Amino acid sequence: MKQWNVILGVDVSKKTLDVCCAERKLPLHIDNNSEGFCKFKKWCKDNEIDLQETFIVLEYTGGYEYRFIQFCQSHGIAYCRVPGLEIKLSMGAVRGKSDGADAFRIGTYGEEKIKKLKPSKPLDNNILELKSALSFRKRLVRESAGYQSTIKERKHMYDVGKKDLVIGIAQEKIKANKRYEKEIEDRIMQIIKRDASMLLNYRIITSIKGIGPVNGWMTIAYTENFTSFPDGRHYAVFVGVIPFGHTSGTSIKGRPRVSHLAHKELKQELNMAARAAVEHDPEMRTYAERKLKNKEYGLVLNNVKFKLILRMFSLVKRQEMYVENYRAQA
Repeated sequence: MKQWNVILGVDVSKKTLDVCCAERKLPLHIDNNSEGFCKFKKWCKDNEIDLQETFIVLEYTGGYEYRFIQFCQSHGIAYCRVPGLEIKLSMGAVRGKSDGADAFRIGTYGEEKIKKLKPSKPLDNNILELKSALSFRKRLVRESAGYQSTIKERKHMYDVGKKDLVIGIAQEKIKANKRYEKEIEDRIMQIIKRDASMLLNYRIITSIKGIGPVNGWMTIAYTENFTSFPDGRHYAVFVGVIPFGHTSGTSIKGRPRVSHLAHKELKQELNMAARAAVEHDPEMRTYAERKLKNKEYGLVLNNVKFKLILRMFSLVKRQEMYVENYRAQA
């Protein structure tokens, strides 16, 4: 394992970065742009910090850190993105908050956990573009749902006709969003088709009954084309479909339950996939019917989601399409 001479903590925001070497108590406040990165290099030189021997720990924000990451990659600087909740829970009891203090705490976290942290792999521009397109598609879908709710509510509460101005505008907005959704979906497929491996994996997982285009796109994006998780079980924990025990001593004897620390959007989409799989896949339907004799419907549906995840990872690992060969026992 490489030994790093300096650990830097970086607190990221939209416009600024706060950098701190916790061990030497060296703070730096810069803009989150090219001019700020030049100032960062000068600060490192003035403080005799060799960037090739430096490990940077920064909070995962989902977007604001990308410019700084691109700078790090272009200069061969090792970095690691860590979820903010993980850093927060590691701090213990803390008082007060500021960007400079957060950078110091992130730096302290990096120094304490350096043996466990590994440098992040380079960003994949196709994955970044795919996530961005999916995010905007989600915004359009939610906006259309809001307009649809407005139409229903207005018809229910007021005695309005088909020529009502508000209803007319809402319907036009919905039509426009549907058109934009189609354009975004076409763009998503263009992104996937640019990468042969991504396209093959997408075709493999969508050959599974229940896994449609949206689940296929999101799985490719958030597994980073099945490279970010070692197996389906780890991804299932990330999505939030694996139950964990809840017992302590002799007084707490709760049943196993899924954690709320999960990606709720992926779980929601998989919920639709699980329902479709139970309806159209004979194997899944038989499995669900057997489980329903002793378990609640929601728990059985959760089990089906887990089986779908394992099936996706298994087929991608073997690079094989799904083949239906289930035969019900007589």
